[in-house]
Amino acid sequence: MLHSLYLKLVLVLFALFILIGAVFLAVAMYTAPMYQQEVSQRLNRDLATYIVNEHVLVEDGQVRRDNLGELFRNVMTINPSLELYLLDPNGQVVAHSMPRDRVKRRWISLGPIRAFLAGDERGLIMGDDPGHENRQNSFTVAPIDFGNERRGYIYAILGSEKIAHVTDVLQRSLIMKWSLGAIVIALAFAFVAGLVMFFFLMRKLRLLSAAMQEFKTAKLLPADAPADFDSEKLDEIESMAATFQAMARRIQQQVDGLREAESLRRELVANVSHDLRTPLASLSGFLETLQLKADTLSDGEKQAYLNIACDNAARLRTLVDELFELAKLEFNEVQPQREQFSLAELAFDLSHQFHLRAREKHIDFEVIADESVPYVLADVGMIERVLENLIDNSFKHTPADGRIALRLSKLDGNVEVAVSDSGAGIDAEALPRVLERYYRKDQANGGEEHAGLGLGLTIASRIVELHGSQLCVDSALERGTTIKFSLPISA
Repeated sequence: MLHSLYLKLVLVLFALFILIGAVFLAVAMYTAPMYQQEVSQRLNRDLATYIVNEHVLVEDGQVRRDNLGELFRNVMTINPSLELYLLDPNGQVVAHSMPRDRVKRRWISLGPIRAFLAGDERGLIMGDDPGHENRQNSFTVAPIDFGNERRGYIYAILGSEKIAHVTDVLQRSLIMKWSLGAIVIALAFAFVAGLVMFFFLMRKLRLLSAAMQEFKTAKLLPADAPADFDSEKLDEIESMAATFQAMARRIQQQVDGLREAESLRRELVANVSHDLRTPLASLSGFLETLQLKADTLSDGEKQAYLNIACDNAARLRTLVDELFELAKLEFNEVQPQREQFSLAELAFDLSHQFHLRAREKHIDFEVIADESVPYVLADVGMIERVLENLIDNSFKHTPADGRIALRLSKLDGNVEVAVSDSGAGIDAEALPRVLERYYRKDQANGGEEHAGLGLGLTIASRIVELHGSQLCVDSALERGTTIKFSLPISA
């Protein structure tokens, strides 16, 4: 319970309100007398000047004691709370209206006096109180000049002992008690309101915590996770919860991808082992035969064995090259370098590479396109590789006297490429997997003659994906196969 965020917030809120209340009361208790003294100083600012102007206190350079004594008596009669002091030019107390034992210091600092006489408008100016050894009070002062010479000052303390006593009584009065009660009630109400607010805010955090616990226990996603969210319509906590759910979905997708990749990796290891073992064993066998029986074999037999060994070495080289090429494509080490080019010209140029193969297998191979096919924006080298792989794949699965066609046509702002053959086709069960990475198409081929990894289609599919399109396969047994993709028209 002590580790609960809600409890910690409550304790912090409680301490904060106690601190705020204490500071508010301390400030109120401190500023109330200061306010009273500033008001008194502003109201009585000209009092000392009036006294000096109405009474002759210095005559012929000497202090008129009789007039000064009369002044003190009149002041005490009219305002007993006012304390008058006569200061010499250096700030020494020369005479005063207080009993002798009440005066605790004989020198008054002249700094506040000069600031007061200069008309400083900074607010309350506190001066030394002769009735206390180290206390200051509000005051009013006026200079006493004789001719052009400063003879002294009339210094009047406004916040006397009586004023302080009255202020203390007021602070303990019923009004102050009511004010203190009102402050306590206001703080208590604000504290309760804060608790309610924290409760509702913490409710969202508790839901988020529960969702994270579900994720921690391998459920990975809350059952009510939204499909999408608009962060501008959510507060911070709701946005955080929605972000977490989106993150959880992303992690789930990545976990699924890793599982699929692991499955494909295992399948790849098995398939590569099989496909490498067969030509490698054949190559090794024929080379060993040549090595052991070279003296007993005729020249024709030696040449036949060498041809077979070369064919198997070529198969190994092709397979290894395709694996490296696919690895680069999978890890985005190769990116399309797009440029404008004529897809029709590329198709006709490429067709010359397969004319001899078509004649040898008695296959009718043609390119169906015209000059109206627009230019496309793509990587010419990569697209040439795609066409080579698709046409080569069609030759592998098309029997003698069959037909292969490469068609180009404009379709909805793209150029559609379709490679069709009249081969054995692909059954419905194998069709969904024919483009999967490292999928062995033994059954799709209808025999073992061309069984293998079939990386050509996988490489073609990945290149087409890098160009923002997809390979689409349409096939049925004994009806042939058509593979299509599209490329954007160059603007």
